[in-house]
Amino acid sequence: MPTYVAQRIVTGDGGITPSPAWVVVENDTIVATGTGDPTTKTDDLVDRTDALLAPGFIDIQVNGAGPVDFATASEAEISDAIRGLHAGGSTASFPTLVSAPLDAYPAMLDRLARVRDKEPSVLGVHLEGPFLGNAPGAHPPELLRTVDLDWLLPLVDRYGDLVRIVTLAPEADPDFAATRALHERGIVVALGHSTATYDEARAAADAGATLVTHLFNGMSALHHREPGLPGAALTDKRLTPSFIADFVHVHPAAISIALAARPDAVLVTDRVGGDLHIDAGAARLPDGTLAGSCITMLESVRNLVRAGIPLGQAVRTGTANPARVLGLTDRGRIAPGCRADLVWFDPSTLEPAPPTSRADPGGW
Repeated sequence: MPTYVAQRIVTGDGGITPSPAWVVVENDTIVATGTGDPTTKTDDLVDRTDALLAPGFIDIQVNGAGPVDFATASEAEISDAIRGLHAGGSTASFPTLVSAPLDAYPAMLDRLARVRDKEPSVLGVHLEGPFLGNAPGAHPPELLRTVDLDWLLPLVDRYGDLVRIVTLAPEADPDFAATRALHERGIVVALGHSTATYDEARAAADAGATLVTHLFNGMSALHHREPGLPGAALTDKRLTPSFIADFVHVHPAAISIALAARPDAVLVTDRVGGDLHIDAGAARLPDGTLAGSCITMLESVRNLVRAGIPLGQAVRTGTANPARVLGLTDRGRIAPGCRADLVWFDPSTLEPAPPTSRADPGGW
């Protein structure tokens, strides 16, 4: 039953402890935390007073990493990539599948189901499409379509709790039938790639939508007379916006505005893998359309801090906030009863702090 001593603990819920601080772990669960002298807590003491300790990050939208695209890679390649995400602080992730032909999904989901059986950090799958609307972004327009309930509901039922998030557009979901059916099944419905009006977005929230996929990207612009989906995401507390912090997808000032309005917003990487053109720090299609990021969760947090967001709040966007949206009561915080998914990083550079021994928890 080790005690890990850190310079400070970034608790995940927005707070930062005094120095030093400690965590006692038993059977991969946090059983006690505190500050000050930890020497009386356990005999197995791991001194990391040169590093900060935080909860592991939860990335609810990640499409791949390096050469690996989760939609096309083999099980072994996906597993390797998932383990590689730990180096960027992601101790939990939701592999994301973008729009594809309907007959392609069973094979993709079969592979990811088998990966989840082997990789405990895979908590489920995020389907981003193909039921998207008039802001396709990098999604091939020819693959986008109105919701087919006779296809969608048997698919998600077949895979049990594997599919945890579905992004769709209100204009592709007549009468919000899919939103209601997915919500009733406990699946998080996210609104995205849509030109829905403010009122249409709020009607989708009435039907059970609770998330907005990558705020400002893949949606109409915020306008003072028609706030649209961004306006609903920033003002309707039933809808939690996610956002990408590579500072290519969204300007730092826009992120600061969003976090001032919605401190409960969720950080995502929207990281992609495979054979994509990388230009100015992001993946793009040949015509220049943004196709995803190349950033890790910890790099994203570092960007937020550079933009003036307090460290505690920056970490919260990738820990407690996504945990709340997904109903993960045992993740995203450093508190007794939570999982000991922990990451260490340097207090001055916010770079990963390598482990001092095999006993160290976390991604490094």
